[in-house]
Amino acid sequence: MATLPNPLPKLAADPSGRSLGLQLPPGVLLDATEDGPWHEPLLWYAGRSASPGNWSALGAPASRAGLLPVLLEVGGSQGGPEEWVLLPGETSYPGDHDAEDVLATYWEECAAPDLGPWPGLAGALPLTAAPEVRAAEVADSLTTERPWLKDPRLALVPARRSADIPAALGWTGPLNHDDDVARPCAVLRSWEDRFGIRVVALGFDHLTVSVAAPPTGRDEALALAAEHFAFCPDAVDRPETYADRLLGEPAWHFWWD
Repeated sequence: MATLPNPLPKLAADPSGRSLGLQLPPGVLLDATEDGPWHEPLLWYAGRSASPGNWSALGAPASRAGLLPVLLEVGGSQGGPEEWVLLPGETSYPGDHDAEDVLATYWEECAAPDLGPWPGLAGALPLTAAPEVRAAEVADSLTTERPWLKDPRLALVPARRSADIPAALGWTGPLNHDDDVARPCAVLRSWEDRFGIRVVALGFDHLTVSVAAPPTGRDEALALAAEHFAFCPDAVDRPETYADRLLGEPAWHFWWD
């Protein structure tokens, strides 16, 4: 996968991150993958649980240093990222894939005949919040309400854009749906452009994104529900019943069996 220069190796000699303009708490530099140690750190994550305000305090300065924030589930039944199946060497580049082609292929593979042919991409929607502000709000809510996150830790990942974070890690959460996470990331890139999403949290097989331009009308929600069904059929019963859950929703959550 094509990547930017990775600032994380500097943290080996400077754990505080001052050389990157950061003030980091004690944390972990992770280079462990399913195939053995990666040639450079894949991510840094804090040694303590995330709390409200952490995302805002660290996200902006980290992005200026070439690192993007994400919450990682460390206390889940599958363990933290050291125990996950990370395969960065087998991940392609999200920009090499077309989001609509990816979704159309998923739809053809997963949709029941009565759902009809792939309906095409939903239209872009107007922002109701600044994407980075909405991401911070959703991150803060996840650290307090924790609907699925167990012991969330704030992590920093070298990635070009938020949608690329799973690919930068070689995350394999959707492995049973697609064995190259760059293809789902191409869809996330398209959602960034059309709906102002940001990748906010990852677990072993869970993903939460913030949404700065959610649908507010039934037709908009139905069009988007088809995309969600194709993207993650495990999390969507049927598009027509799922659509109502998307109206005005500031976050989308996906999980794969």
